[in-house]
Amino acid sequence: MTRSIKSALKVSLLSALAIAPVLLSVNGASAQDKGAPGSYVGAGVTYGITNGGAGENTNNINGNIVGRIAVPKTQFSVRGQVTYTDKTSTITPTLTYDLPVAKNTNVIVGAGYSLTQKDATTTTAQGNKDHVNLTVGAERQFGQNLVGYGKVDVGIKAFQNSNTPSVAPSVGLGLKF
Repeated sequence: MTRSIKSALKVSLLSALAIAPVLLSVNGASAQDKGAPGSYVGAGVTYGITNGGAGENTNNINGNIVGRIAVPKTQFSVRGQVTYTDKTSTITPTLTYDLPVAKNTNVIVGAGYSLTQKDATTTTAQGNKDHVNLTVGAERQFGQNLVGYGKVDVGIKAFQNSNTPSVAPSVGLGLKF
């Protein structure tokens, strides 16, 4: 296996281990009580694990602004994320399947397409060129309106002059609307 694939596998395993206590700590719930319904907007931090050989042009710690719009009567959501630095940004619209695993808790799996600012001289945690993006993570509602989210995005061929995927975990808090 190449080093980048091994890194992506390690991050996926660590992410699964990180969300496991949240999922396992919830008592069993009936089918209608499971999941985190609703839509939200939030903000957090994204960390770029890979840089595609960009060296000094990499900003590993980025901000993120996210949004989720739940599609009524389905387990799908339309999501968007802006990953940004002080010099560039990446916008990623995504369609996810939201698997309810416990009360107020979803595991999310999805795919989208990242659009990167073209005149950027640096890269975001999600790469420095347009690319297909895969995402896996979890979200949990706390109280009436607060949502915590954590996910890992893997960008396919996300860097110019490199086949290295971007691997970018994100965490943050959102408010339901």
